[in-house]
This record gives sequence, structure tokens and C-alpha cells, in this order.
Amino acid sequence: MPFSAQPPASGERYALSASLDNARHLSSLLRAVHFQDYATCLATASGLRVTVEDAKCIQANAFIQAEIFQEFSVQEESVMFRINLSVLLDCLTIFGTSSLPGTSTALRMCYHGYGYPLMLFLEEGGVVTVCKINTQEPDELLDFDFCSTKVVNKIILQSEGLREAFAELDMTSEVLQITMSPDKPYFRLSTFGNAGSAHLDYPRDSDLMEAFHCNQTQTNRYKISLLKPSTKALALSCKVSIRTDAQGFLSLQYMIRNEDGQICFVEYYCCPDENITEAEL
Repeated sequence: MPFSAQPPASGERYALSASLDNARHLSSLLRAVHFQDYATCLATASGLRVTVEDAKCIQANAFIQAEIFQEFSVQEESVMFRINLSVLLDCLTIFGTSSLPGTSTALRMCYHGYGYPLMLFLEEGGVVTVCKINTQEPDELLDFDFCSTKVVNKIILQSEGLREAFAELDMTSEVLQITMSPDKPYFRLSTFGNAGSAHLDYPRDSDLMEAFHCNQTQTNRYKISLLKPSTKALALSCKVSIRTDAQGFLSLQYMIRNEDGQICFVEYYCCPDENITEAEL
């Protein structure tokens, strides 16, 4: 029987148990939200959500659907705990981050419930390592109240377009200004750095633009220091959905395809630094 398919010992009942044939599928997604040491994990029947926050201004969520796992079982309606994400990543990559071709690290993850550690059983090449990571009571998470009905503007862009933007714009700027409009310039990214102002425009019929739904002109600024962590997810993604609501809150949803072609999502929420009036433009 494959390691990852082994059942729990008789009589063992876990609040959460999950198996993966390739632990890299999980570790790569977790690295995409790893900009603080601690994360909050929420497991439901639909999968696992790992949330990281900073300064009450930015929140990142990695969604790993239940279908990604070879086995995924949650005994309660939801299971929630806080964990040191740095330690979890160290454990998941205990055999190294680059396995030999044709080899992978199998993972079994078990959690008894409140007050218990998260247990990881990792196997590669016949060698099994067991890790126990202490869990904590989760903090209350920010609620950005960002639902689809409140979205004012939304575009879907091929990720290479945004990667080029971050490479070309002046990142000595304190803010990234985003303009989304049903009219020209349609979608504009601006920085105001040591070398002066820089603008990058994307027409609505650009080859990089997969969808364009803008209802009104919005210009908002976001601290680049808050957006920089999202470049980890950007580097892994193939598409990005960029949405704003009436208050200028920003949602960046990255679609990430793993080695097996399975789709997962990482989403960043960021609050605006300031609203820009027409007189300032």
C-alpha cells in the first residue's frame, strides 16, 4: 500500500487528515503567502484555506481544494488552527526542495483537534520522517467583505503582463497607482519613484487582456511594500484577476497550475493607501 494511502492506526480519529503524493504541491502554494511567520488554517469539506495577514492592511489566502489531495477528510463542519508557517515549510521541505527526477515526497497530515499538534508524516525513497508542529488558537481574521456583488471593476490579465509591469516600473516608489476605466487609459499602472513618474497602459483589446469589465473610472494608490509579497504568487501563476470595490479595496486573485495540471488559487486583499481625486490627476 502506498505510504500516502495508509489509514490511521486503528481507533485513531482525526479532526483533519489528508494525503498528498507530492508535498511540493502544498509547499509551493504556502510559499506564495509566506510573508509572515504565522498563518491561520481553515479546513472544510471543500478543502484547505491558509490565511496570512500583516498590519491589518493586507491579507493573503491560499486555497487548496480537496480534489488536489489523494485523501482529504474533515470530521467537523470546520477545523481551524494557527500555526508557524515558517516551521511548516521547513518540515514540508525536510528532504530538500529539489527532488531527483521521478521522485517526490509523499505527505500524510493529521490533526486530532484543539490543543493538539499538527502531525506530518513525510516519506521519500523509503525514508520516513515524522514532524509534530504545535498549534495555537486562531486570531480573529480581517473581513474585507469583498464579495462579487460589490465589485466595481474587474479585469483578467495573463500573468506575464503583470510580471513585465513589476519589472519595468520604478519600485523605489512608495505607492503603486492603479487606474481602471471603461474609457482610455482603460488599465494603467503608475509609480512615482526617484527617477520620476512612470506609467504603463494596457488597452482593453491587448493580447494580454483576457477579460475587461469596468463600470466606472477608479484611481487608487496602494503601498508597494504591501503588494510586494504578492509577487511570489505572481511568479507561479498563469492568470491574475484584478478587482476593486467602491471603496478601492483591491483583490488580486492568482490562478496557479501545479506540476500535475491541477488548478489552485492564491488571493491577496489590500486596502487603498488613499483615494485620488480628479484634481490630483
